[in-house]
Amino acid sequence: MGKKRSGGGLTGSQQAAKFLGVSVLSGVVLAGMAIPATGALGLAAKGTVEGFDEIPANLKTPPLSQRTTILDAEGGTIATVYSRDRQVVPLTAISPYIQKAIVAIEDSRFYEHGAVDLKGILRAVNRNAQEGGAAQGASTLTQQYVKNVFVEEAGDDETKVREAQEKSLGRKIRELKYSIQVEEELGKKKILENYLNITYFGQQAYGIESAAQRYFSKPAKDLTLEESALLAGVVQSPSRYDPVNDAQEATKRRNIVLQRMADTKDVSQAEADAAKAKPVTLKVTKPKNGCITAVKGAGFFCDYVRNSFLTDTAFGKTREDRAKVWNQGGLTVRTTLDPQSQDAANESIKDHVYQEDSIATAVTMVQPGTGRVLAMGQSKPYGFGKNETQINYSVDKRMGGSNFGFQVGSTFKPFIAAAAIERGMPPTKVYQAPNKIDYPTPISKCDGTQWLNLPIDGKIQTAKNETEDEIGPYALRTAMEKSINTYFVEMIGEIGLCPVTEMTQKLGVIPADGSKLPEAPSIALGSAELSPLTMANAYATFANRGVFCTPVAIESITDAHGKALAVPKSKCDRAMATETADTINTLLRGVVDSGTGERAGLSDRDSAGKTGTTDSRYNAWFVGYTPNVSGAVWVGSGGAKKITMENIVIGGKPFEKVFGGGLPGPIWKDAVSGALSGRESGNFITVGIPEPTVPSGGPRGNKPPTTQPRPGKPGGDGKPGGRPGGQTGGQTGGQTGGHTGGNGGGATGATGDVQPQPPFPGISVDPNTAGVIGGRDDQ
Repeated sequence: MGKKRSGGGLTGSQQAAKFLGVSVLSGVVLAGMAIPATGALGLAAKGTVEGFDEIPANLKTPPLSQRTTILDAEGGTIATVYSRDRQVVPLTAISPYIQKAIVAIEDSRFYEHGAVDLKGILRAVNRNAQEGGAAQGASTLTQQYVKNVFVEEAGDDETKVREAQEKSLGRKIRELKYSIQVEEELGKKKILENYLNITYFGQQAYGIESAAQRYFSKPAKDLTLEESALLAGVVQSPSRYDPVNDAQEATKRRNIVLQRMADTKDVSQAEADAAKAKPVTLKVTKPKNGCITAVKGAGFFCDYVRNSFLTDTAFGKTREDRAKVWNQGGLTVRTTLDPQSQDAANESIKDHVYQEDSIATAVTMVQPGTGRVLAMGQSKPYGFGKNETQINYSVDKRMGGSNFGFQVGSTFKPFIAAAAIERGMPPTKVYQAPNKIDYPTPISKCDGTQWLNLPIDGKIQTAKNETEDEIGPYALRTAMEKSINTYFVEMIGEIGLCPVTEMTQKLGVIPADGSKLPEAPSIALGSAELSPLTMANAYATFANRGVFCTPVAIESITDAHGKALAVPKSKCDRAMATETADTINTLLRGVVDSGTGERAGLSDRDSAGKTGTTDSRYNAWFVGYTPNVSGAVWVGSGGAKKITMENIVIGGKPFEKVFGGGLPGPIWKDAVSGALSGRESGNFITVGIPEPTVPSGGPRGNKPPTTQPRPGKPGGDGKPGGRPGGQTGGQTGGQTGGHTGGNGGGATGATGDVQPQPPFPGISVDPNTAGVIGGRDDQ
């Protein structure tokens, strides 16, 4: 029995001798020496190490985690994100100096020995025995590579990382077996290449390419002798020899590497001495990771892309599976972000709302008919500093947005009108719409129950119009233009809550916190808390003539090997009849022509939209669209403290009161104008909505009784006329034909004797153009 120390265990030299007494395990020839597989090591002993033969024969090498690049729709880089900052490069793209330096300092006999270096083991045994500890290891470069594979496979699991790095006989045995396999399968050059790509060099840099970029801002192929020696020295202890934080220690270590290179004849002594004489000169590129690196103010869009990936089962069954793929990286993600639209949104935001303002704004644009998210920006940038935030005001909570979203005010009214028209209500409908009204009761709900206007604190619930002089009766067109609250309360009282609920579901209108839209008549005034993306995409359905398309931000993805991944496409379904959408388009065009959204109207192309302002002016909105872009603008307080937007300075301008048409409207106009500048403009297919004869109303109530449509603005270059003014075509039973604008104007109306029976009283649709809008086929 070997001599034991007083503590009962074998000495370091005795343990090493015992180890060397078994250099063949289970018949595998190791280092050219053959000895029995069984022996004093006790490999099968329970609680020590698994039997050599029981170790799996094949080392499963996980793909190396790399950076992911996120691109815009034109291929420009938006941001780079990574779990580990690594760029895998071939040996031909790595400086020969760093190849020689790593071999010289880590395993100078790398090209001479097999998987295990017997001489190295004997040297380490002797040195450790002399010093009574573990002063020197004996791992070959191949063994170190295998260990790094285990560390890489462990990922962010701290327990697995510790197991992969533990100083145990069991781990050593596993490394030995896998090292034999690796040597046989890969060969020396490939092992060196893999080692240089997997190794950690400190400062969040994994692999030699990222290390070269981090410390010297250059590719690995251009590393000089002294730079290579510095990086090779870092590997042993990235924290101790970190040249950024301790140049003195790093220099000492670099010079040791240089001398070692001279000793192994990789460089001459003169070359080594000359390199030693040079000071450590760094050109550091600070670690940049994540959406904070995004350009064009697209940090929040970048975050939306990441969340889109992590929440879509197309990329993995569970969130854990999807996160593993995302963190593995190496992806190239091409997105739907349109650079021109994003620039336009950013410029408009900067012109109207300052970063340091007490309130914030968010702008989101989508493409009707495709669901493509074109732009996403806000006045509080993505970040951690003052007047910065990581909350994406444009999206729902589950996608990184605020906890609840924002009340949308009167921008909800078009959904009610669409639900009513879809059920057969004529767009000439008149309600008394007094200045103030009690909520109707009872109102039917989807589950067959009824909403009742029960007293709260002794008072029943009421609704009132914005100003005292808004007194009905009103017809729908005027009520929409002037945003008459009591009109839409009466409308929802007549049709019930369920049609509105069903319509909003078809339009993807879901509260930002993921809850169900409340079935209460207060939704007529926009009590629901929604996100700008939800609103922009819902309004895009009107522009797309009734077909709703789910929003998408990812166009394509390729992995590190250039293989394309399956990417979910937008799903499009009809949400309402084409005639209903055309009617809403006509109504909302009136809002920007002469209603509350007049300051948002575009002069060079068809546009439509709706304003919204909530109680106490906590939120103000404008949601509008053209045939090819739909956008939502929200202005309000993004934090926990709600701010009343009265007597306030925003963007350097004083506001006595903020209305949806007063600030969000101009933001929308500038953003959408910039997004569409130089691009083709489409035309809405509008319908004739005559103003019905109604009793005289209050000062701001009805127009003079008439059965004729009101004249519209003359058409301009590429823009059809306003509401049917310069019309052609006959009339039948008070119905009007289509409209004709100026140059490039709208369609010619059908004559009365050939016009088909319209779906609603007072509406006519040109049958020759009903199937096409803005160059898109009807879906």
